[in-house]
Amino acid sequence: MSTMLKTSLPFLLTEVKAPPDPAALYINLTGGRPGSFLLESALQHPRLGRYSFLGWDPFLVLKTKGFQATIEEAGKGKITVLDNPWNVIRQLLIRYQQPFTQPHPLPFIGGIVGYLAYDLGRYIERLPQWARDDLPFPEGYLAFYATVVGIDHQEERVYVAAHGFPASGTAAYKLALARIKEVEERLLKVRPLPALDTRKNDKAEGISSLFTRDTYCRAVERAKNYIAAGDIFEVNLSQRFETRLPFHPLELYLRLRKFNPAPFAAYLPLEEGVIVSASPERFLRVSKGQVETRPIKGTRPRGRTPAEDQALRKELWESEKDRAELVMIIDLERNDLGRVCEVGSVKVPELFVLEEYATVFHLVSTITGALRKDKDMVDLWRATFPGGSITGAPKIRAMEIIEELEPVRRSVYTGSLGYLGFNGEADWNIAIRTFLIVGNRAYFQTGGAVTADSDPGSEYQETLDKACGLLKALGL
Repeated sequence: MSTMLKTSLPFLLTEVKAPPDPAALYINLTGGRPGSFLLESALQHPRLGRYSFLGWDPFLVLKTKGFQATIEEAGKGKITVLDNPWNVIRQLLIRYQQPFTQPHPLPFIGGIVGYLAYDLGRYIERLPQWARDDLPFPEGYLAFYATVVGIDHQEERVYVAAHGFPASGTAAYKLALARIKEVEERLLKVRPLPALDTRKNDKAEGISSLFTRDTYCRAVERAKNYIAAGDIFEVNLSQRFETRLPFHPLELYLRLRKFNPAPFAAYLPLEEGVIVSASPERFLRVSKGQVETRPIKGTRPRGRTPAEDQALRKELWESEKDRAELVMIIDLERNDLGRVCEVGSVKVPELFVLEEYATVFHLVSTITGALRKDKDMVDLWRATFPGGSITGAPKIRAMEIIEELEPVRRSVYTGSLGYLGFNGEADWNIAIRTFLIVGNRAYFQTGGAVTADSDPGSEYQETLDKACGLLKALGL
């Protein structure tokens, strides 16, 4: 064990000897049990995918559904609170905030991991209630972790961070030290994962969608009618697929990280089901008071040859439609950030960037701002959630149209997964390329932006292109 970083707070951090393989560490240390988490940069990138994190045994878990929140604290049982879920989230964040400015090698050193389902947007703006709510997942799930294992992929180093909650003073320091030592002992037993055999015959069965090609195209036409009437400029329309899953959700995650590696991947098992995500999109990053969002608009499939790749890359780069879609969302995100950021601080340092993934190309922008001193993470979420890239513009009217045209609620899909540290550092994805698993059923959604010049058949095909990596993970 190297020298520990000890602070005036009940917090310790140390480097440990362990293989810098997040999935191997996660499976060895947790077995994928409910209450654990893995946030993995499966597609490593110096800016987007440098770190991965894992943890287990949260000391507090918050679940929300409608205006009812359940708080379960270790050793204290459950309590139920009736309130707007955003108010409950804020109260818990205030309780555990820890201003901490001393340098350390990880952006996340303990705090909250979880998700905000798309439907939490209903408690920011009043929306109609037409779509069926047919999945059992909470609308909000936030788990509080005193101990976190972090991997720096750039330096190939592994760290353990531990806090002394719920103790205080000397007792808190001793508890944090005990937590560090416990993890170190468990790390001695870590073994490499066996090679993933994706050639075996296990594959999903009976995949179906709530849309046919014809009904999806008709929904696109209805969306275009709203655009022609002046209700909206664009709307994100999606379809949900369902299939029987023939293997364990952990195997699905390992398959997904192989076929569709992404900088914002996650494995999050709950009692209600399992979330398996391989998102390429950052929703919100907060570091030292600076906010960043990176909306994606514009997609092309990867080609079968380098020449096809180059042609598709060029087609996306030169597409006026895709650029127009992205510009509309940039304007929306700038306005959202402007509600909580310092006047004049909102910038667009990257207007159009073409990014390459295993199965698709994407067009991406970066918008930044300085969070106002009188605003917190809940203010930021309420100003920006859900992300504009997966709703449309104007956002509220687009969400009303989504509620009309999509037959089921989105649940976690197009919500956000990520972490918020006790010290205020945060990184959250947009929950796309994401499976929701209930029993032996796997659900996933894909969608795209409908604009005035959208071709319904092309929009339907885009949803299939985005599903390619997910279908490969299913063995299809």
